[in-house]
Amino acid sequence: MASEEVLDDLQNGYYIWQRNDGFKFGIDAVLLSDFAKTCTGRVMDLCTGTGIIPLLLAAKSAAREICAVELQSEIAQMAQRSVEYNSLNDRIHIMCADLKDAPELFGRGSFNCVTVNPPYMKAGAGLVNDGGMKTISRHEVCCTLDDVIRVSSELLKPFGKLFMVHRPSRLTDIFCCMRKYRLEPKLIRLVAPRAGKEPNLVLVHGVKNAKSDLKLLPQLIVYNEDGSYSKEIDEIYGR
Repeated sequence: MASEEVLDDLQNGYYIWQRNDGFKFGIDAVLLSDFAKTCTGRVMDLCTGTGIIPLLLAAKSAAREICAVELQSEIAQMAQRSVEYNSLNDRIHIMCADLKDAPELFGRGSFNCVTVNPPYMKAGAGLVNDGGMKTISRHEVCCTLDDVIRVSSELLKPFGKLFMVHRPSRLTDIFCCMRKYRLEPKLIRLVAPRAGKEPNLVLVHGVKNAKSDLKLLPQLIVYNEDGSYSKEIDEIYGR
């Protein structure tokens, strides 16, 4: 264990190792795990990072097996320590690998659900973080949106489900890629920091080989005017 790591209580019976220098999960992971809580059977989490989504899904969902892929070895090792600390080795399996190799490693068409919190920024766009870990996690330097959606489709069984969190500005790209790889968008939910503010996150649910029928869920507001979490966010956190 690195000296800059800290063990945080997830308030759901589980704990997670995280780096104390800022490499920690955000609310996007929490929202995605709640959005995907109906997952059952075999689940794959791509770009798993510290393993936060598998840990949250282990508490929220009836998923029988949760596999997860992380490219960066140091982060993958930290995720594995969290799995071991919570005695979840029989249910969560972390692999340090390139997500583009996941279909060969885990089997094509072998998953009921795929979850993914991918890099949001195109390579060369936006401010690049100083740390290599954060750059890889937030910018499309090692995988693109096309890679993520193609691999998701390859991993899923017919009518398997994809759950993704991303930026609203990438919705056109997301929908084009999804249809390119036979993943039909079924539900989207925009997330805004406060009422009246522009949404800065979007939750997307797609189904492989499904018919077209897109529904827009009510917008989710994160904070009240006084800075406290909204009632729905408190419910998601289980408060």
